Amino acid sequence: MSNILHSQGRGDVLAHVSGNLRRLRQEAGLSQTALAQASGISRRMIVAVEKGDANISLSSLDKLAAAIGVGFVDLVRDPTVESRTDINEVTWRGTREESCAVLLGSAPATSEAQMWLWALGPGERYDAEPDPPGWHEMIFVMEGTLRLELSGKVRDYSVGSFAVYSTAQAYSYSNPGPAGVRFVRNVIS
Repeated sequence: MSNILHSQGRGDVLAHVSGNLRRLRQEAGLSQTALAQASGISRRMIVAVEKGDANISLSSLDKLAAAIGVGFVDLVRDPTVESRTDINEVTWRGTREESCAVLLGSAPATSEAQMWLWALGPGERYDAEPDPPGWHEMIFVMEGTLRLELSGKVRDYSVGSFAVYSTAQAYSYSNPGPAGVRFVRNVIS
């Protein structure tokens, strides 16, 4: 499964991304072309995302946010909600109905801290792209068995277990079991 942010209908997080990207880009005084050059994301993709016509990877959103000088959360949060810490948005869906990631909230850190609630159906997998140096994750398994792969090394985590690791490497989550997996994921940069 890819790390693509998919639309679940208007009013979802992709609609927030569309409006937030356009507004934040303009506030930063960047044209779409300048943002494309600064982020390494094609202008065509930026145009499509701003129009709400494209799905985009979570790592590409990170690149756009960094190029604008804002956090990932600034792109995905509902702009009508006053709280800067409560997000509660589905930002990833797998192929199975029960597989999803909900960004629960965010708090300031050196750069940013995020709290997510993840669920993976049987056989589901999420492959992440490496983050810049200095990024870390902490996971805590609440249900099932989570398989975590870090730079080709695989380890299973059962209910009540946790891991802390750098995400400046290839990593993935998968559900090797017959039942669902639920875990909390904290991202710190």
